[in-house]
Amino acid sequence: MSAEKLVHMANQISLFMESKPHAEGVELLASHINDFWEPRMRRQFFEIVDAGGQGLRPLVLEASAQIRRPKAA
Repeated sequence: MSAEKLVHMANQISLFMESKPHAEGVELLASHINDFWEPRMRRQFFEIVDAGGQGLRPLVLEASAQIRRPKAA
């Protein structure tokens, strides 16, 4: 999957979660990605985050601390 597509998907989740109280939005965003994104997607997500998180909304970057980092491929 392209990095642009992953950023778009994460940001779409963030847009919805931003309507929640802040702490709840962070937790729900991380839970959604943990529950529904396969390890390959999360691995690629963390490549984006580790490279500076270009294009990711602030809530996504904050939630990344609660997202499970998959083991190396």
